[in-house]
Amino acid sequence: MSPADSLGSDSRSAGGLGSVAAARLAVAALLDAGVRHVVVAPGSRSAPMAYALAEADAAGRVELLVRVDERSAGFTALGLALATGAPAAVLTTSGTAVGNLLPAVMEANHAAVPLVVISADRPEELRGTGANQTTIQLDLFGEHVRFAVDVPAGSDPRRAVETALSAASGAFEDTPPGPVQLNLAFRDPLVPAPGEGLPDAAGRRVYRAARTPLTLDFPAASAGLPERRTVVLAGHDAGPVAEAFARAHGLPLLAEPSSNARFGPNAVGPYRLLLERFGADSPQPIVRVVLFGRPTLSRPVSELLSRADVPSALYQPVPVAWYEPGRRTELPLENLAQLGDFAGRGPSAWLDSWLLAGAAAQHAVDRVLAGSDAATGPSVGALVWEHARGQLVLGSSNGIRDVDLAGSPTPGPHATVFANRGLAGIDGTISTATGIAVGGRQQTTVLLGDVTFLHDAGGLLLGAGEADPELRIVVLNDAGGAIFGLLEHGAVEAAGRYGNAVERLFGTPHTVNIAALAAAYGVAHRSVSTTAELAEALSAPVAGRSIIEVHTDRHGLRELHGRIRAAVGAAVAGVPQT
Repeated sequence: MSPADSLGSDSRSAGGLGSVAAARLAVAALLDAGVRHVVVAPGSRSAPMAYALAEADAAGRVELLVRVDERSAGFTALGLALATGAPAAVLTTSGTAVGNLLPAVMEANHAAVPLVVISADRPEELRGTGANQTTIQLDLFGEHVRFAVDVPAGSDPRRAVETALSAASGAFEDTPPGPVQLNLAFRDPLVPAPGEGLPDAAGRRVYRAARTPLTLDFPAASAGLPERRTVVLAGHDAGPVAEAFARAHGLPLLAEPSSNARFGPNAVGPYRLLLERFGADSPQPIVRVVLFGRPTLSRPVSELLSRADVPSALYQPVPVAWYEPGRRTELPLENLAQLGDFAGRGPSAWLDSWLLAGAAAQHAVDRVLAGSDAATGPSVGALVWEHARGQLVLGSSNGIRDVDLAGSPTPGPHATVFANRGLAGIDGTISTATGIAVGGRQQTTVLLGDVTFLHDAGGLLLGAGEADPELRIVVLNDAGGAIFGLLEHGAVEAAGRYGNAVERLFGTPHTVNIAALAAAYGVAHRSVSTTAELAEALSAPVAGRSIIEVHTDRHGLRELHGRIRAAVGAAVAGVPQT
């Protein structure tokens, strides 16, 4: 008996396999390859897959989420894959629905996330005829996917699905994980045969996240290694291996918040304000850099890595997606023994100098922020970092940089940290955080600015009966885009040569009532304006979805950062360099 003969009375049509029969084979292959979450956007051409997934969902074999907006669906699937470490799929109908997935696919490409795009399409005989919602869908994502395949209507999709999932998981040689596209063509009929229905509901399986905070222990570096004034830079997604390496080799650890390495005895908080102190002209200059993960947040770090007089090495045990081979200056090393030989071990005075300076700098930052009870970006970042448990998602622009500046390193990891740093866009942050909360099944906090929030306000929409995750959304509302005031544009604005152009074009001021928006989506809302109020709100348990809106003024932010730099400079000037 052929597979088609066993899958219902609509199992054959003029083109071979019936659409629902083919969809059932595709779903079975997806589940066999490890897909446990699928986000579905409504549509007619994708109906065969939707019905087949509903059958698998009723049987307890997959967890479905439904989103009306394809862009939100794509980022929700991205978050699910981030939280679980397993491939997650998103299903859309044909036409512009597929194009709305491009931002999530681009992020997944550069962040090496196994996102599976299932795009439904018209059969070959309708393409190029002007048929409704028909366009060129194959290779729509170009170089941003690891694999794309067109599966003709009526054909067996299993081999295509298996190949796509292998590519998504990084099984191809020298290729990191990443997004793939399965373009499945379906012809009428698009619905199950009369008399067919959902199977009896089975016990719901719970798919736990694979990623949890952890620490590692390495043996101390051999006394035979040379002493070198090396620093360990932990960029995005470096992991706890960076902390363990720094500790074992007696080296200062300069860790971005989304590195998941910003903890331990060697971690230095406001490190980016201290790099000049250990520059080429200082008594103790940095002589080597060891890099874990991808550095994305600060120009001082970029400047350090670009120095020709400071050799640097990148720990790269597996292929990565964020740069092309040969395009960076760091020496890529595959194992920790080689990396240890390159780094050496730190002289005790070297680590002590960094830790003393770091403590003085952290105290100076804290003192400046404590000078006012009014909430500011850095004070909000510090409080969110302090209170977050379970999972923490950091939005792009100022939010993650505020945590990087003011978030004090912790003795051990207290939350698994996520951020869309593949392309560092503000797209889909609420949706990504929702996927992370659903996939991780833990309380989740997301910190984001008001522009980032408004960019994905549609991500708040959950249909009736959809899972309501434990997600706390902290919105720093300064009525516009504050980050540009801290860049060169802030100086242009201050000079007054362009009138209000900088404020209009970069600040993008708005008067959106976020409380009303939250009410429209049925999400609890609380408004705060002081650090005391925020600390109280963050101390409350996370139950369902809620928004904490923090009101602040961005126009004094450039001056605040100037005061922080001055205070740190004065504080560390009194710390001797030996």
